[in-house]
Amino acid sequence: MQEILRSNDPVLLSFVRATLGDADIEHLVLDGNMSVLEGSLGILAARVMVHDADAARARRALADSGLANELRPEPG
Repeated sequence: MQEILRSNDPVLLSFVRATLGDADIEHLVLDGNMSVLEGSLGILAARVMVHDADAARARRALADSGLANELRPEPG
């Protein structure tokens, strides 16, 4: 799996989930509930993960939605 985006903005994360869902790209949001444990300080950001095989398509879908500046650098 590959991390494509990291944020603690719930509105952005909701938009990312909807965009990836509309594109039929399986994704997983890790650490999404960690802010509850940390007292909602926003220290730990949620990570959006996709399968390696879907990473290019996911990046393209998010970039086409205006989120190119939010994407994590591609590995390697």
